Parts: sequence; C-alpha cells; structure tokens
Amino acid sequence: MRNPRKFLKLVTVLGASVALMATSACQAGSLSGSNNVTGDVVAIKFFHTNDTTSIAIAKAVSDGFNAAQTKYKVTLESRPGGTEGDNLVKTRLSTGEMPDLFQYNSGSLINNLNPTKNLIPLGDEPYAKDYSDSFKVSVTSSSDGKVYGAPWGAGNAGGIMYNMKVYKELGLSVPKTWAEFMANCDKIKAAGKTAVIQSYGTTATSQLFVLADFGNVNVADPTWAPNYTANKAKYVDAPAINGFQHVEDTYKAGYFNSDAASLTVDNALKMLATGQGVQYPITSGYIASVKQNNPDLVKDLGFFPIPGTDASKNVMTDWVTNGIYVPKTTTGAKLEGVKAFINWIESSDGCKAQSGAFSPNGPFGMKTCSPSGDLSQVAKDIISYSDKNQASVALEFISPLKGPNLESILILVGTGQKTAKEAAALYDLDVKKQALQLGLPGW
Repeated sequence: MRNPRKFLKLVTVLGASVALMATSACQAGSLSGSNNVTGDVVAIKFFHTNDTTSIAIAKAVSDGFNAAQTKYKVTLESRPGGTEGDNLVKTRLSTGEMPDLFQYNSGSLINNLNPTKNLIPLGDEPYAKDYSDSFKVSVTSSSDGKVYGAPWGAGNAGGIMYNMKVYKELGLSVPKTWAEFMANCDKIKAAGKTAVIQSYGTTATSQLFVLADFGNVNVADPTWAPNYTANKAKYVDAPAINGFQHVEDTYKAGYFNSDAASLTVDNALKMLATGQGVQYPITSGYIASVKQNNPDLVKDLGFFPIPGTDASKNVMTDWVTNGIYVPKTTTGAKLEGVKAFINWIESSDGCKAQSGAFSPNGPFGMKTCSPSGDLSQVAKDIISYSDKNQASVALEFISPLKGPNLESILILVGTGQKTAKEAAALYDLDVKKQALQLGLPGW
C-alpha cells in the first residue's frame, strides 16, 4: 500500500511543475508575440535599420497602419547598418529566422540575398504599377527578372548643387548641356567667385562628376551597364569617359577653388551656401548639413543634373530609395497582413505618414507619392526631375562593379597629375581586378 504522505508530496510537486510549465508557455508566447496570432489579431514584425530616419519612418507607418485597421498589428525590430547589419540580414534569411518583412538596400546588392530562393516577388501587387522607372529597375532580380521590393523612404540624387542667389545676380540659367555649363563657369569666374567647388579633403566627393554623369551615359547607351558588367564596355571610351573629361576640363579652365586638395565637404557646403563658390558636384543628401550649419541659407540653394551633350536628353542620376522585402518564410495570415501593410505604406495615407516623419531630400520611388511638407528647394528640384521622368538610376544599382580606387584616380585628374584618358584607363584596370575577385563571367 502507497504511503499517503509520499503520495501527497508527489501530487504537490507534479501540480507545481504543471503550473510552472503553463506559466512558462504563456511567457514564451508573450515574449515572441510577433510570431503568433493573438486572438483575432495577427501580429507582424518589421525588421528595419536603426538610423534615426528609418526609426522615425517605421514608427509613423506602423502607428498609422495599426490605427487604420484592427485585424493586424505591426511591431518593430531594429538592426545596425553597414556590414554588421548586412550580415545579420543574410544570416536570418539563411537560417529561416527573418521577421515577417524587412528593410534592405535596393540595387545590385539584392542579388546577394538570392531573391529567387529567399524572397517573395511583389511585382504583381497593385501598387507595383506605380513604381518609378528607376526604383523598379533597382529591385528587379538579375536572375529571373522579377520585382522583389517595395519603396521605403526617400532617395537621393547626384548632380550639381548651386547657389541660386548668385545665379540670379549674374543672370545665369540652369544649363542643360556641358557647353552651357562651361559658359556659366566663365561668367562666375569673371565675377571673382569659385565656379566649381571641389573638396578632395573628403575624398569620396571627388567621384561625383563621374558617378552623377551615369544618367547621361545610360540615356546615350541603355546597354552600357550590362556590357560593362560583362567586360564589353569601358570607361576609357565614349560615352562613359565624359565624366572623367568633365574633371579635366574644369581643372584646366581654372574653375576650382585654390584649396581643392584639402577642402572638406562641410567647408565646401559653407562656401556654396555663402556664395563664395557657386556650383558643387555632390549628392543631394548633403543638404542636411547645410540645414544644420547654415539653416538661414538653405533657401538659396538649388539642384540640376550633370549637363550632357544633348539638352533634350539631359537626366538626373538617381540614388534610389531602399526597399522593403518579404521572406518566403512568411506565409498564411501573416503574409496577408504583410501585403496589407505594404499596400498601406505605398498608399496616399502611407505617403503622408512618411512625409511627416522626416524631411526627404529626394523622391519616394512611387509615381503616385511625392514628399510634402517643409522641403528644401534642392529636394523640390530633384523631385521635379523624377516626376517628369528625367531621371536614370545610378550605375551601382544595376551593376556590382565599382573599383575601390575611383576616388584617388579622380583626384589625380582634379590636381593635374593625370589626363582624363589616362585616369579612365587606370580605372578600367581597377574594375578588372574587382571583377576577377567577384568571379564575374567574361573577365
């Protein structure tokens, strides 16, 4: 016969264990709530970068969507930017642990995620028909030609930031050809001002005459980018050499500031804002520095593309916005909720929510959505070029090839140590080394 005391003790221990297991299960469910359906509400987790702008946009769109309906609830998880964040995205995709949707780069980098294997195509969603041409190209996989992303936030553009006040004082008009640009430079120089600001003390800025000219290259030869990637087109030949030639032309004409070799980007922007210098090849995102350091002068600055050879075909080079992507591990009710959330982000309500969350410096990637609010004239100019389809995606969004030494090679041209032809040939060798490292076919 069993001992009553021992039996009572066993029952007590077992009962406590069952209660503990039940409590643990409830706690686990609450801790991983975004991976569960709670009652009638489907929980969705959005994985985004932890920079200030992305955090602000993510909060605005998730709050807006959550308030607009009761079937789904979006929660947020942030990640670092740069290499650390990039590796985290790849790891989570490979292990099947990626949240329900995530933010990532657009452009050629999406091919590193193996989208055919890991992502759900979004090209048949209703909002996809409204993508800007530049954005659509940048989220299309090279392996199967399908569209995998949706626009997130605002992009930038590369071109010439200029002082509108000085332009007006000198009676200048925005140039659409390189000849018109050089004529403007002559008048600016004659007025005792720096016509073209260069800031080689911040080496990355040396690249803009080449990188921001790619829109003109792409219009002149729409096959140039794939041919370049396949070793069938070179920078040393037309039309791509024009960007190198622009650096040589402006240097030889004496249009640069005397301290070009050491000037930093912040001081270059101050020089532009105060009118000491009048034109600066740069990306539009740098207007944020002017807002911070010379807020009263932001209104004096505008933007135009690098002028080309044909006024009717002059286009802006577009550094398009990031994308939102959906992993194949998102299924069922969660997938329905994710699609509803993205559809809301790309709607007019989502457009308003994004515009209210930050101050955009470029277009959103949707023909139906233009940023609003307190925009700088630089942003307005860029959005105008985009809205008029006078924009072409930057090369880095459609080709994995970019030699690491472009900055230093262009500084050699901008300081008179190399000609455009010599520098372009050096850069072609630089690109070849990278192509061999990447194992690209044709090299």
